[in-house]
Amino acid sequence: MSRTTVATIHLGALRHNLERLRELAAPAKVMAVVKADAYGHGLERVARALNGSADAFAVASLGDGLRLRAAGHRQRIVVLSGPDQAGDIAEMQRLGLDAAIHHESQLQWLSEASPIRGRVRVWLKVDSGMHRLGFAPERAVAVHQQLATMPGIDPDIGLMTHFAESEVFDGERTREQIERFRDATRGLTGPRSLSNSAAVIGWPDARGDWVRTGGLLYGLSVVEGKSGADFGFRAAMTLSTRLIAINAIKRGERIGYNGLWECPEDMPVGVAAVGYGDGYPRSAVAGTPVLVGGQRVPLIGRVSMDLITLDLRDAPGAKVGDRVTLWGPELPVEIVAAQSGTISYDLTCGMTRRVLFVEDEE
Repeated sequence: MSRTTVATIHLGALRHNLERLRELAAPAKVMAVVKADAYGHGLERVARALNGSADAFAVASLGDGLRLRAAGHRQRIVVLSGPDQAGDIAEMQRLGLDAAIHHESQLQWLSEASPIRGRVRVWLKVDSGMHRLGFAPERAVAVHQQLATMPGIDPDIGLMTHFAESEVFDGERTREQIERFRDATRGLTGPRSLSNSAAVIGWPDARGDWVRTGGLLYGLSVVEGKSGADFGFRAAMTLSTRLIAINAIKRGERIGYNGLWECPEDMPVGVAAVGYGDGYPRSAVAGTPVLVGGQRVPLIGRVSMDLITLDLRDAPGAKVGDRVTLWGPELPVEIVAAQSGTISYDLTCGMTRRVLFVEDEE
């Protein structure tokens, strides 16, 4: 019996989620964010599933753009951090990649770009309050004008920003960022892109011409206390393994490393073949739910590298070989993330190389 931990990627869910995003964002175009290996779901796999559906793909690095072009994808591909060094410009021209421009150093590199290789399409990024990447709002007009004079730059210059807390639907910070961006770009031509996943749901005034959606594309929640399903999205990943042992443990005995959990009575303890070596969070606390043969049971003891232990008192029919689901459509990853002190993105991005990925058309 294989003890392989399996990540099943639901291709039908990805397509459903993209169409749901289109409905919410219309008439804006959808830029499918596939950075971080498509949030752990597999860059080429996700791009193939959405080929012909997504209006563009967004990646974090030039290398990911190269992978998508090598796989045959011809949609627009936006590199969200733009060129990291002068030599990247020629490669972006060769591959036909869009570049987000956020720093003075990039302007110098772009000014030397030869139009013979093809003009670079750029997105001028304005720092409206995230204070991570982007030009100060008061610099937006001057930078736009500077880019417009460069012979190697496509004249259709995009304008973008990034929100710091768009998941807070009744907050003021996002509203302030929207106004700051609008003031900074007033009178400038070019398509606008403001919204991430949370803003698509909670800030309709910010949808602009393009939305950049990552989390919701994979059915991952962007709002604390909610799952993707609460907004009409489907989980695109199921992480599962098998029960490899059931042990009868006496009352008072302690389970796992450091004996953090004590058996309150004589009870069956299950052992499942998954651990932080696969990407299951070591920080998951006792009580974190797991499904054994469809029955929800709690994690007990400390997560180890290869194994977890489970309280099987509520699953008396459990047997060795039963499927164990760590998260998926029936057990939202957001629940596991909350019990682990992190977010769902962190968990799906954290799958290791020993996890077997399989595809499901549903």
